[in-house]
Amino acid sequence: MGDEPEIRACETMTLVKEKRLTIEYYKILPEGAPYQLIEGELVMTPAPNPRHQITSAHLFKKLADFVNGKGMGIILYSPVDVYLGRENAYQPDIVFISKHRQNIIQEDGIYGAPDLVIEILSPSTARYDLREKFRIYEKHGVQEYWIVDPDINSIEIYTKGKDHFSLTSRAEDKGEVESILLKGFVLILDEVFRVL
Repeated sequence: MGDEPEIRACETMTLVKEKRLTIEYYKILPEGAPYQLIEGELVMTPAPNPRHQITSAHLFKKLADFVNGKGMGIILYSPVDVYLGRENAYQPDIVFISKHRQNIIQEDGIYGAPDLVIEILSPSTARYDLREKFRIYEKHGVQEYWIVDPDINSIEIYTKGKDHFSLTSRAEDKGEVESILLKGFVLILDEVFRVL
């Protein structure tokens, strides 16, 4: 009988620890706060380094030129919130949304899976980009997911099949990758990973 309150206190602490946050909580954070909500966990994402940003700028320019030239849709770059379910608010480095799906773009973010998501790895986010986010992008219907690693100058392109992603193009250091989603888009790695 004397142990009963102690057990209840332990049970209460466990319940509090396991409580997951939702996008409603995320939305009350100050604008520009360096966080993403990943599977109900608030994760701090520090500012990326210059190499990351240079890679991002090169990628964005190549993609924007191609997409805009063909009138395919819109390319956006971080920070822009992408809401996937109630426990995920991500800020991918680059997203593409086709012109017939632009209704998912709302005033305060993107509600639903972009057609294409690009994540550029950095030491603080690589684990999430390669595991949790990979699984959530796959589950929520992202059609193509690019993982870009500036440390080894590599790009992997995963394309959604019936149920899951499969690796459809990969290059490291030299060579090129090709998008299945953006038909005709070929990216030469030297043009992305050059420093200047």
